[in-house]
Amino acid sequence: MISTLEKEITFRFLKARKKDGFLNVISIFSFIGIGLGVAVLIIVMSVMNGFRTELINKIVGFNAHITVDPYENKIELEKINQNLQSISKDLILSNSGEAIIVKSDTSKGILLRGYKSNDFSKLEIFDNNLFLGNNEVLAKNYISIGKELSFTLNLEVGDSITLMSSAGVETIIGNLPKQKTFLVSSIFESGLFDFDNNIAFINLKTLEEFFNLDDKDRKLEIYLNNPQNIEYQKTVVQNNFPDEFVYTWSDMNNSLFSALKVERNVMFIILSLIIIVAAFNIISGLTILVKNKTRDIAILKSIGVLNKSIVKIFFLIGVIIGTSATIFGIILGVTFSLYVENLRQFLSTIFNISLFPEEIYFLSTMPSEINPLSIFIISLCSILITIIVSIFPALKAAKLDPIKALKYE
Repeated sequence: MISTLEKEITFRFLKARKKDGFLNVISIFSFIGIGLGVAVLIIVMSVMNGFRTELINKIVGFNAHITVDPYENKIELEKINQNLQSISKDLILSNSGEAIIVKSDTSKGILLRGYKSNDFSKLEIFDNNLFLGNNEVLAKNYISIGKELSFTLNLEVGDSITLMSSAGVETIIGNLPKQKTFLVSSIFESGLFDFDNNIAFINLKTLEEFFNLDDKDRKLEIYLNNPQNIEYQKTVVQNNFPDEFVYTWSDMNNSLFSALKVERNVMFIILSLIIIVAAFNIISGLTILVKNKTRDIAILKSIGVLNKSIVKIFFLIGVIIGTSATIFGIILGVTFSLYVENLRQFLSTIFNISLFPEEIYFLSTMPSEINPLSIFIISLCSILITIIVSIFPALKAAKLDPIKALKYE
């Protein structure tokens, strides 16, 4: 317990005095250092959490949650058991192939995905206000392209483009790649630059004719009711298709999310050094405070104040500085995290620079997700560091000999 006397002396020592000018500067820098360290940690963790969540949502919204790729046997939707139907929202057959898109003097490699017209409109990516055109029109010789690809090739809904297939056709002069003209029926926007620039959709039967594929090559795309709990549901699908290759959205992007996790942990460790360096200023400040208060400590001891009370007084000073700085950092960090996208837009406009380029980070806006658990861990680490560094100066103050201290007073 902390007595009233200990509290009074603690707050008296915390008050600024003219003769303690340099000491106050150190205390202010300690406060600012810890506060900024906590704030930067919260902002970085929030942005990285938001980036991961947004990336998962975009990937899950664009790709099938689980894909079944047949080795030999054709997939029959009629033979799928009840367990699989209970966990899935949609079961869609698809196929894919790589082609070259040609428009005027420009050519670009793209990945074509084939769907039936009635399945095309079920895809989550088209259930938004950014979709242009008719999401039900994916008939023969129609194509749906991404927003970035439309910018790259200067295309609009209703324009025609030529595709060259990787599959060949025999002619009198040898094997030549197939060419076909398609009409742009719609333009989609997934929010992921890489997808919008490199993937297009055409009719399933048209794709199979274009790439010389058979219906036994069709993949089964499974869209789940709960795409987050992926491992258990993958097991259910594997039990239903023991002889086929089954993979999930998580498997396809495992290296990316592993890299994000490692990067987040490394950033936490590196940025924690800011708090540690700032906390060492508390040691300097308290050590100087002990020197300046030598006479006061000696008088307190001479009137009967115990050593443990002296320890508590100086320990409390350090903890108060650290805790108040941590609270300040939390407020600052949360505020910046809430308005980080507004700040990014403001800085980009003022300095005319791109702080979050889509082609590098995949996303068009800087995401932020405030995680209460992360804030709690950061705050706990900050306060623990403060507690640790406050112990040494407090013990040093308690060991002061009052006789020697008052000898020359």
